[in-house]
Amino acid sequence: MRTTTRFTTAVAGAAVLLGCVTGPAVSKPGDGKHLLVFSKTAGFRHDSIPEGVAALRQLGAEAGYTVDATEDAGAFTPGTLRRYDAVVFLSTTGDVLDTAQQSAFEDYIHKGGGYVGIHAAADTEYDWAFYGGLAGAYFRSHPAIQPATVDVEDRAHPATSALAPTWERTDEWYDYRSNPRDRAHVLASLDETSYTGGTMNGDHPIAWCQEYQGGRAFYTGGGHTKESYAEPAFRAHLLGGIRYAAGDAQADCRPENGYRPLFDGTSLDGWKQAGPGSFTLDADGTLTSSGGLGLLWYTPRSFGSYSLKLDWKVAGDDNSGVFVGFPPSDDPWSAVNNGYEVQIDATDVPEKTTGSVYGFQSADLKKRDRALNPPGEWNTYEIRVQGERLRVWLNGVKINDFTNTDPARSLADGHIGIQNHGDGDQVSFRDIRIKELPAPPVKGD
Repeated sequence: MRTTTRFTTAVAGAAVLLGCVTGPAVSKPGDGKHLLVFSKTAGFRHDSIPEGVAALRQLGAEAGYTVDATEDAGAFTPGTLRRYDAVVFLSTTGDVLDTAQQSAFEDYIHKGGGYVGIHAAADTEYDWAFYGGLAGAYFRSHPAIQPATVDVEDRAHPATSALAPTWERTDEWYDYRSNPRDRAHVLASLDETSYTGGTMNGDHPIAWCQEYQGGRAFYTGGGHTKESYAEPAFRAHLLGGIRYAAGDAQADCRPENGYRPLFDGTSLDGWKQAGPGSFTLDADGTLTSSGGLGLLWYTPRSFGSYSLKLDWKVAGDDNSGVFVGFPPSDDPWSAVNNGYEVQIDATDVPEKTTGSVYGFQSADLKKRDRALNPPGEWNTYEIRVQGERLRVWLNGVKINDFTNTDPARSLADGHIGIQNHGDGDQVSFRDIRIKELPAPPVKGD
């Protein structure tokens, strides 16, 4: 929400503005960045490796990366690795690095390096615990190559943001020795009822990401077949994973468990529009604002102690926000006057810009700018309310920590809503989900 006369009155008494404007974050171009594609095998050798190398070279050239490909483990030295923003393990198998090379790669990750694992990268270095943690899970077995349904769980991450909620494709579908869900952030999983031979009891991650011991890691189980590397969707999946690992795109890669949907992309049951304007529900499960000034709010119940997550994207210099802690009302100004807004508008003044508690507290702008994806790309908010404390994470980075002291705006029990701001503001939302948390202890308990 931008400043209006009515809103200025509503927030009278808020902290004084800092008097400066911060611009939106911009994408770091791939230009000047380097990728190392490593495809050494000491076990089974996939005949798709040449197609994989060629595809990664093409993707790199299109995105501005310089791509080097090698099967020489001698490249794993501190001096050589520091040249690369990410290292891609392309269907490596077996023990491919010696002790010194392993040590060099560990140091590279600890210093912020990126890892991308493709397919048989999970069939690599079983006796090296660091690598197992970085990859996320080890290969156990696989059935025959066959079509399957991939359920896309995270549609904000650059590796999966262009995909539909379900992705039909043919590949060799790995089973893993362990489930990475508690350690990594699952991006996509297999519907084991859609094919034969899955052995992970219905919870079958197939692509995931994580921050690991100082670095970034992305793994996908796809990529066995030669045909995979000609598929536009799979190529986009790979490039998105590379962009994340290389630090060119931001995402929340913390493990995510225990959330339930408030809006799952298929129905607005339980949601109600207050005030003018509206949201359109697109076929891909995206809500996009139009008109204003209004509020789409969740009516079935209020919440008191919770973690709210949602994905959002702006088209340009657009304005919206997420409201929490307000009473039920058909007047959108009730949320303004009685709740709090976590702002979406990267070009406003500090206490009214993306990540701020609008009109009350600026985000940490340095952290915000590093974490923020630019217009046209998805971002993820976590808004955590416990008692009167409101914290905000942007793409996994905590950028605001605010405590309410106004009894009239108590966060202990309130509703949740998303704003449509004005005719010229186009902001999209996806995957609104919530996890209820234990109430904080009362002082003196």
